[in-house]
Amino acid sequence: MKSHNLVHARPSTAPEMPALSAEEIVSALRPRLVRMALYYAHRSREDPDDLLQEAWAGLLGALREVNPHIGDPQQYLLKHARWQLLDVIRRARIRRHAGLENEESEHLANSPRAGDQTAVEVAEFIARLKPNQRAVLMCLLAGLTWREAGHTLGCSSANIAYHVRQIRRAYEHWSAVE
Repeated sequence: MKSHNLVHARPSTAPEMPALSAEEIVSALRPRLVRMALYYAHRSREDPDDLLQEAWAGLLGALREVNPHIGDPQQYLLKHARWQLLDVIRRARIRRHAGLENEESEHLANSPRAGDQTAVEVAEFIARLKPNQRAVLMCLLAGLTWREAGHTLGCSSANIAYHVRQIRRAYEHWSAVE
């Protein structure tokens, strides 16, 4: 039987790549930011130029924190640009829905009987919820995402999802009884 000697070769040290300057990083990421803004503009029906401007704000804000001599910062910068862009979309949606809520509340104010009855029913349902469920519901009604609500309440978004399911079940049970 032959014995094989395995020789472990040391990995060769590749020549280090020179660090890119901030201008080179920005110019390299320009096409990706444009595509990202166009994609999210198409999906959210927002203005692509506004989204591109916000993506640039996120990227340039994160660029100050990056040390270009440590690895390739492009993915980190793109992540921050995407977060900034998605925050703008979320705020725009909240503003649009707030306008609808104001119109609805004006309509309810014009019919006092319906508005009073609805407010009493909603208050009755909320009073039946557990304190944690009430806190989750208030965060979501304030326009927070599940992740933001979890951060505010000191739990994970999975916990928020659990409470939302429980709130839905309570509402289905409550509305079936009423």
